[in-house]
Amino acid sequence: MACSERRRGVKVAVLGGAGYVGGELLRLVLQHPDVREVVATSRSQAGRPISELHPSLALLTEARFASHTPAEAAVGQDVVLLALEHGESSKVMGDIVDAGPGIIVDLAADFRIHDGRLHERSYGPHPAPALVHRFQYGLADVMGTALHGARAIAAPGCFATAAQLALYGIAELPLASAPAIFAVTGSSGGGQAPKPSAHHPARAHNMFAYQAMGHRHEGEVLEQWRTWRGDAAAHARLITHSGPFVRGIHATLHAHLAEPVADPNAIVRARFAGRPFVRVLDAPPELTHAVGSNLALLHAVPSPDGREVQVMCVIDNLIKGAGGQAIQALNLALGLDERTGLLAPGPFPC
Repeated sequence: MACSERRRGVKVAVLGGAGYVGGELLRLVLQHPDVREVVATSRSQAGRPISELHPSLALLTEARFASHTPAEAAVGQDVVLLALEHGESSKVMGDIVDAGPGIIVDLAADFRIHDGRLHERSYGPHPAPALVHRFQYGLADVMGTALHGARAIAAPGCFATAAQLALYGIAELPLASAPAIFAVTGSSGGGQAPKPSAHHPARAHNMFAYQAMGHRHEGEVLEQWRTWRGDAAAHARLITHSGPFVRGIHATLHAHLAEPVADPNAIVRARFAGRPFVRVLDAPPELTHAVGSNLALLHAVPSPDGREVQVMCVIDNLIKGAGGQAIQALNLALGLDERTGLLAPGPFPC
């Protein structure tokens, strides 16, 4: 059953629409002016009203989750958006490709990394290696119009997005050592399924590290960082933590420089010139200023001698780090203004 029908625009299928990321995708596509029809599927919630899982969408749709297989949902669609758990996309992607949709955007990690060794280090052997090189990496605020005409896009991970935006800002600076990025995420990053680390009594008033010395998003970060640096051995370290809030990621990069830099913030601002969803501020950003929006807020500061730099980046993990970035990349692929459907501000205070 279609969630909405309009006179113009594209037809979209959202696979795995019952989770937090699926809910963000549905919220965005149901309000997108160039989308005319939306269908949402869920294996576990088929037949239930979408608004039972995502109450705020009651204003946008009365439709129910469909029980279509991924291939059935993909037939005749202009766009297929996958919000499945990691590893599930690989199992069904061949059938989706054969169904012939116009554009595929996968929000799982399955097709983000082209280097087989990096993928195996983070996730183990790839179950569908022949399909990997169909996908373009969809870091929209860096790729920009290079995504125009893309037929298959792998949307970046949430930690990876924050880390890479900070890294991209300093990618041309002379470095004395590998940068390190310390990042903290909210509990929604763990998904909708209950788990001990997301249980409120365990999460509130608490903070803890996880996946130490090898978070799985580090592989995709390294692949892009090595491309930007032109160095196949370039390294960076992602240090991840869970924080006592629901939405958002706060990341702080630290790097030692081979030569002093007086104003790294001006360099970062120039790197993102013309990018509509990146704001380089004159002071450190606050998480609540980005939550609920597709914005990424950055600020860079040098040490007194100019030989060290810190870059702070804050994003909403479910929007800029997932659904919003996927729609931004889709807009670029379709040749639309990348801001289309993404200009709603987040609530403040939140």
